[in-house]
Amino acid sequence: MSKPKILFVIGSMNQTTQMHKIANELPECEHYFSQLYGDHFLIQWGIRNKLLEGTILGNKWKKITDEYLAAHNLKNDYRARQYNNKYDLVLMCSDLIMPKVARETKSIWIQEGMIDRATWGTYLVKALGLPRYLAFGTSLNGASNLCDIYCTASEGYRHRIAKWGTDLEKTIATGIPNFDNAAEFLNNNFPYKNYVLVCTSDIRETFDFENRPKFIRKCVKIAAGRPLIFKLHPNEKYERAKREIEKYAPAGTLIFQEGNTGEMIANCDVLITQWSSVAYIGLALGKEVHSFFNIEELKKLMPIQNGGKSAKIIANLCRQYLQYERNPQKFLKNLDRKSLEE
Repeated sequence: MSKPKILFVIGSMNQTTQMHKIANELPECEHYFSQLYGDHFLIQWGIRNKLLEGTILGNKWKKITDEYLAAHNLKNDYRARQYNNKYDLVLMCSDLIMPKVARETKSIWIQEGMIDRATWGTYLVKALGLPRYLAFGTSLNGASNLCDIYCTASEGYRHRIAKWGTDLEKTIATGIPNFDNAAEFLNNNFPYKNYVLVCTSDIRETFDFENRPKFIRKCVKIAAGRPLIFKLHPNEKYERAKREIEKYAPAGTLIFQEGNTGEMIANCDVLITQWSSVAYIGLALGKEVHSFFNIEELKKLMPIQNGGKSAKIIANLCRQYLQYERNPQKFLKNLDRKSLEE
């Protein structure tokens, strides 16, 4: 009997490593990976003409994830066209765009991390029934209702995506890899301690406005003379961000674009974020956290901390759904939740 074939649709490095962790928990299946893509000719035109470089559809992110897949000997089936496979299950990192293969196959959406705030664009897209990606950002990620099952970071996020369009009966709070075990970052070799850490977001790179000088001055005020470290978003334009920090922050401020963000948070006294998922790591570790989001709201949305079991839980969900008819509401209604942790 042939092994079930699963396509893992990936994007950012966080989305890619999450999917890899889930795949590792499904050794009885064949794993294939593809960068997120769209079938519509306008999306393909935008990719070819480098208009989407600030998003996970762009060539920049595809190059990074292609290198990751090659380094880990993972099968790269970009746009599901390299192997001529008929897939039994597709795992999506985003449903802002739903390729044909995901619409025609059993599909499960995996939450990446924090979902962007709703903006005027979000409301406009919903009101006019426009493509979800035109909201610019991830505010409508998880809200298409097109995947069979939606795996969320918490009960709070179940209700958040249901508010924007996905049937609550199709959702399940499983926790999500990379955000389910903040305590693991406490044992680390990051050489600095007792500082104020600033984790920036790629706001400008994703076509939104940011007054970065004003934000840096605010960080300096919060630090109140304590050492500052800036951890830049990997999608940011490094040289521009570096120039701004050197101009508006005190001399000696450290700047990183690479490195383990969780370990940096574990060693800090205060965490300052913008629209970043890493705020959840700070909250889970009991840090003083500043965010553009409302902190009390973040506490309600806080990812489940289950000691790193989310990948196994999601894999068990996939394993059971592979054997079930394509009826997600009925499947989840009859699901023994305890069996997912076995």
